[in-house]
Amino acid sequence: MTATRVLVLNSGSSSVKYQLLDMRDSGRLAVGLVERIGEQSSRLRHTRVADGDTREWTGPIADHDAALKAVAEELAKDGLGLDSPELAAIGHRVVHGGQTFTEPTVIDEAVLAEIERLIPVAPLHNPANLTGIRTATALRPDLPQVAVFDTAFHTTMPESAARYAIDVRTADEHRIRRYGFHGTSHAYVSRATAKLLGKAPEDVNVIVLHLGNGASASAVRGGRCVDTSMGLTPLEGLVMGTRSGDTDPAVIFHLARVGGMSIDEIDTLLNKKSGLVGLCGDNDMREIQRRIEAGDEAAQLAFDIYIHRLKKYIGAYYAVLGRVDAIAFTAGVGENASEVRRAAVAGLEGLGLAVDGELNAVRGDWPRLISPAGARVAVAVVPTDEELEIATQAYALVKSD
Repeated sequence: MTATRVLVLNSGSSSVKYQLLDMRDSGRLAVGLVERIGEQSSRLRHTRVADGDTREWTGPIADHDAALKAVAEELAKDGLGLDSPELAAIGHRVVHGGQTFTEPTVIDEAVLAEIERLIPVAPLHNPANLTGIRTATALRPDLPQVAVFDTAFHTTMPESAARYAIDVRTADEHRIRRYGFHGTSHAYVSRATAKLLGKAPEDVNVIVLHLGNGASASAVRGGRCVDTSMGLTPLEGLVMGTRSGDTDPAVIFHLARVGGMSIDEIDTLLNKKSGLVGLCGDNDMREIQRRIEAGDEAAQLAFDIYIHRLKKYIGAYYAVLGRVDAIAFTAGVGENASEVRRAAVAGLEGLGLAVDGELNAVRGDWPRLISPAGARVAVAVVPTDEELEIATQAYALVKSD
């Protein structure tokens, strides 16, 4: 029997998202989520895709080991257990691969050691990713475990884009450079956009706008990333749900010296209490739109700041690429907030950018153009599929061995 299935695991600090896919047709067999791991009120939600049957239960799940064992039990109930000979690999989302990992990698002890060594630049993500890998390996030690790195797609950036203008020896000693994140999404969406245009990825220049609670932009020339908005960490760049994005670094010194805040307090402020939530108290774009319609000035200002930053990056990446064939909106806000898309390109007609009002108002989960017919630059909505991207990369790697 040919093994064609891939289980994709995304292990967070207190959650595990998972999908089981059959790579013969890239179809999903099961999807699920375990959340609030370590609490008495942990919850597991599992859906068998074939008939939509969903099972949900709550109760204490002590740790990731217990969570993944619970996932395995749910899959087994549907005849999709981890002991199946049809399972070809387990693909793991790993947030930070540094400069070492530029493509999907079969995990061994050396790989684990390097992921662990990168914890200082991804303290919230890499430890959880490691836990998921180790638990999955214990459950199926004979099965290839494949790491797909969020940073990998961005390793093609030239040094002129990846380097910060600080002392080179200090930067190298502490691995300070722009790594970028959301790479699996930017890779998938840039290729899907080229397909939507009926072209090969190497023939298309695309600005990808991944707009969710976390948000990032990328400039993709001929299928290769040449710039991206996130940097050493996911804090840099666009205004996000709770992250500030670009900020004068001296703000940190000012808050420490004048405000008397500790480094940890400033870290929390910029990562968890800034962005949209810091500006208006809400990080849900739907609620912000509702408040704007009701005349809320704080919500309007937060939206205006969000759009101003977004336009700056569109313009900057237009300049970086020289020629832009398409701009693609993706992720939760990018795919669903028509007003964000409209506002982001409003006034940029001189760059060939515009949206058709009726097309922009359409809601759907399929790739589509929302620019007027004959527009010089295509504007697209392209739903991201990071799990499919991880599964595709993992399966291609293990089948090539």
